[in-house]
Amino acid sequence: MKNKPYELLTKDGRAKRGRLSTVHGTAETPVFMNVGTVGAIKGGVSTEDLEEIGTQIELSNTYHLHVRTGDERIKAFGGLHKFMSWRRPILTDSGGFQVFSLADLRKIREEGVTFRSHIDGHKIFMGPEESMRIQSNLGSTIAMAFDECPNSKAERDYVEESVARTTRWLKRCITELKRLNEAEGTVNPDQLLFGINQGAVYPDIRIAQAEEIAELDLDGYAVGGLAVGETHQEMYEILDATVPHLPEDKPVYLMGVGTPVNIVEAVYRGVDFFDCVYPSRNARHGHVYTHNGRRNLMNARYALSEEPIEEGCKCPACRRYSLAYLHHLFKAKEMLGLRLATLHNLYFYNHLMEEIRSAIEEHRFEAFRKDFINRQESLPEN
Repeated sequence: MKNKPYELLTKDGRAKRGRLSTVHGTAETPVFMNVGTVGAIKGGVSTEDLEEIGTQIELSNTYHLHVRTGDERIKAFGGLHKFMSWRRPILTDSGGFQVFSLADLRKIREEGVTFRSHIDGHKIFMGPEESMRIQSNLGSTIAMAFDECPNSKAERDYVEESVARTTRWLKRCITELKRLNEAEGTVNPDQLLFGINQGAVYPDIRIAQAEEIAELDLDGYAVGGLAVGETHQEMYEILDATVPHLPEDKPVYLMGVGTPVNIVEAVYRGVDFFDCVYPSRNARHGHVYTHNGRRNLMNARYALSEEPIEEGCKCPACRRYSLAYLHHLFKAKEMLGLRLATLHNLYFYNHLMEEIRSAIEEHRFEAFRKDFINRQESLPEN
């Protein structure tokens, strides 16, 4: 494998078109990573389905796999790729977001975080070393550094303290993953490591930490702690301030974001990796994406419609089924409705990334961005 897995192919303004080469295959960027928290996409979607709809990278959750099935068991099986029968790249998050989302169940100190399982309440300790060991056991393609995600509205003093600790944790992650990659019996000795930029909505804190971690020559860099309570405009302003201080020749990953418009706006600002639960979560409630805004499959107007969700879409739902049938499935509470809607939304996101990549390659991304956002925002959900 190449020493530098990421290749920047071209730019259009700040928008980047790149390629990530890994031991589990190549991913063309910008890329959307489909979220399979416990090694499966909610909605009855199989790995064969993911291949069919153009998924390049699957994302799974370190904390959830640790507390449910157990990373040791998955390692004994040969790693997460073999366990879920997925041959393409996998990114595992570090468990750091659970430090944020399970705030009522946690205690943070320099060594790491003690928190209680949301399943049965038993105590769990996770620090940088533990997170790296779990992710090494899973054998993912990309491991995320262990961090704390401070509340976007947290006081400045707390954020400064938290970010300094996250940077110290990152350095421990680097040391531990290097040891694990060199150890005998490691599932994936070529596991990559992405560091995470934090700093809530304080641009100067974000910039200072971005410059510090950029010196560590990591495989990639993430911007974390956004889409957790701040406005979309605040998020864009943080990206405007922060991304220019991260290495241009490394992938930049905006964690947990977001809507199609969020993604297009972030690509415009130099981001090229994304993940979000919106496609599958919204699908389970009957909300599906199109290039002209979202549709609500529960709407009575679709009860006799022979049209697909979106004309020209080649997803498994649109190729064969009418809006009327999908409307019926949701009204009847049939699982097939959830599955087809999920496949459509994931296909939409993956295909949107293809459109973005083509627009950057052809140096027409600015026109694409304006047209796409105008169509998304000019029509309410119908």
